[in-house]
Amino acid sequence: MPRRGRAAVSAPGRDATAAALAAPPTCAAPTALSIAVEGTTRSAPGTVQREEADSALRCVADESGLDRVRIVAWRDLEDPEAGGSELHAHRIASIWAAAGIGVELRTSSVPGGERILEREGYRVQRRGGRYGVFVRTGMEELFRRRRAGEGLVEIWNGMPFWSPLWFRGPRVVFLHHVHAEMWCMVLPRWMARIGEVTERRLAPPLYRSTRVVTLSESSRAEIVDMLGLRPERVTVVPPGVEQRFSPGPPDARSPEPLVVAVGRLVPVKRFDLLMRALARVKEAAPSLRAVIAGEGYDRPHLEALRCELRATSWIALPGHVADDELIALYRRAWLVASVSQREGWGMTLTEAGACGTPAVASDIAGHRDAVVHGHTGLLATGEEAIGSAIGQVIADAGLRDRLGAGALTHAKAFTWEAAARAVLEALAQEACLLATDYPLPLGSEAVA
Repeated sequence: MPRRGRAAVSAPGRDATAAALAAPPTCAAPTALSIAVEGTTRSAPGTVQREEADSALRCVADESGLDRVRIVAWRDLEDPEAGGSELHAHRIASIWAAAGIGVELRTSSVPGGERILEREGYRVQRRGGRYGVFVRTGMEELFRRRRAGEGLVEIWNGMPFWSPLWFRGPRVVFLHHVHAEMWCMVLPRWMARIGEVTERRLAPPLYRSTRVVTLSESSRAEIVDMLGLRPERVTVVPPGVEQRFSPGPPDARSPEPLVVAVGRLVPVKRFDLLMRALARVKEAAPSLRAVIAGEGYDRPHLEALRCELRATSWIALPGHVADDELIALYRRAWLVASVSQREGWGMTLTEAGACGTPAVASDIAGHRDAVVHGHTGLLATGEEAIGSAIGQVIADAGLRDRLGAGALTHAKAFTWEAAARAVLEALAQEACLLATDYPLPLGSEAVA
């Protein structure tokens, strides 16, 4: 699926991080923690065999008493509006399952899809409507018989599941980014107001002591600043890049300037801004072409804008593309672009980087870690500045080659195996801190 992007990042400080991660003496701490601290880098386990990686994950789980993980998320990977968050959850779940950890993903239903299925070793349950899934999941979990050795991962994607109210076992929360103005971009005014109040006022006090995992240091800073969560409880674990994203042969590049962008066709991705910026560049680079791959409800607006800009002959909107075609696009592109309003990271940027392709991206939290400005690509703000950055990369072959080489080196630092282990270690730390002496929520019963 075409929905997808810094190496280790600094944390609040070595001493503070060490204290936050320390396990109580009643439970042995997971060994060789891969969560980064200030002044260190995350090594990519490219030379570690699959069996050894699975064994390391199993060791972390065994030492903390975890043998099963439930994940609650808004949408499943097969949802028509699935994006980077769903892909991220799938990669983590499938790696855990391959290591022998029982994994179950609970999401809203998928139109026309199966209610229960198995996917790459983990179980998926899809029940509840687009908004009702949050209440339904909470009620089901509150009175469900919880097994000993079970942990929970909540994916807080805009609206939370309120897991502190109904789960008292080891628990972590994925929070990729603050939604902020996104509410007004995608919902009616009254619903947007509910989302804003929930995110900024109602949920933060409940989650202040929760272990939160986010994708980038810049997103972490924003979460702490805007939501008031405790900095020592917010851990950064960057996403991985799959090995199939790699440079092509020397002649793989398009002979003419080609800009590629990938993502859901929704307002927050701001593909309309990208189109207008590309139209500016086209004036100085007549042979410019662009491909915006993805699907979404904003397509009619983008199709109309493409006609208005007289760009139907040089801006393609092919919809979803297969993985092989996506890799070919990255390899052909002169640069990849992402001009989103909000991102936790921007996985398309590091996927393209793994193919040796530089990036031009909006200067926002998330992108500031996925792109190292001046080394792997350029960051810019606003239509004019983004157009200028694209034009600069297209016009300067030396700059393009240097940024592409930097992007390739940068992308090599990220693997899904490292990400899956770091998240599991965070959950294992929580299990050790609780030391199995936590109370159960009302109506719940642990079973061996």
